[in-house]
Amino acid sequence: MSLIEKAVERLDQLKQAGLEPASSPEVKAVTPELKPEPVQRTPEPVVTVKPSVGRGASIEQGSVSSREIEIDLERLHALGFVTPDHPRTVIAEEYRVVKRPLLKNAVSNGDVSVEDGNLIMVTSALPGEGKSFTALNLAISMALELDHTVLLVDADVSKPSVLRTLGLPPEKGLMDVLTNKDIALPDVLLKTNIDKLSILPAGNTTQRATEVLASDGMNRLLDEMARRYSDRIIIFDSPPLLVTTEARALAAHMGQIVLVVESERTTHSAVKQAAAMISACPIKMTLLNKCSQRGTAGYYGYGYGYGYGYENEA
Repeated sequence: MSLIEKAVERLDQLKQAGLEPASSPEVKAVTPELKPEPVQRTPEPVVTVKPSVGRGASIEQGSVSSREIEIDLERLHALGFVTPDHPRTVIAEEYRVVKRPLLKNAVSNGDVSVEDGNLIMVTSALPGEGKSFTALNLAISMALELDHTVLLVDADVSKPSVLRTLGLPPEKGLMDVLTNKDIALPDVLLKTNIDKLSILPAGNTTQRATEVLASDGMNRLLDEMARRYSDRIIIFDSPPLLVTTEARALAAHMGQIVLVVESERTTHSAVKQAAAMISACPIKMTLLNKCSQRGTAGYYGYGYGYGYGYENEA
């Protein structure tokens, strides 16, 4: 009898006797748990948005701040303007004198405070007297002060010249904010490489410029600009008073007005007419431009033709 047969016979005998063989421990097949291999993913690139010249944006006080533009300061100096790197030129000294009473009125407190004194309009009776030259020089000179920031607004919306003078292309600006509810003021401000100086371009032209500048929207915008930053001086390069109606609409909002008069050219009657149009403004000052002087100082303050290029009249 084979071993297998003997084993079977033994099992039968145990069953007949009511006995079961000791159970063998249950053997379970242990299948190793297969953990899914981690999926190798290509890491997503981290995109850092860095403002480029004329196109970027940054965050300032919870809102989109002005984009940055680069002004060629040497070119500006060659055109006869005040620049930070040439603080002792004749023109720089002259505008130190011009700006002082304006700054005093802009920040005065107490009984002699000037309402909206930080809103300063620079205009003239006629084209070509140098009001844009004066506005830009005042803005730069004031920006060199330690305690003030300056916003230069190109409000000559029919013939804007500020960006062109700086050698820069046109940009959206004042009129776009006033006519397009989707464009906010911080979206169109331009921060310059002159510390504390920003620019608000004129923006797109419109046939209804006078009505826009006299609108409630303009009132709200001026209130925002004047009161949001208490230390900010806002200078408006305005159209000439006797050839447009926009300047008169803008003058109604100003705390101070500088009337630029060209020496030996503008008539007394033209100056009187222009002065009458801005009589409601609390503070009015006259600046005599293109005035020849005897002595080493030579010729101070040259303007340029309205809508024309600069020319050296020294």
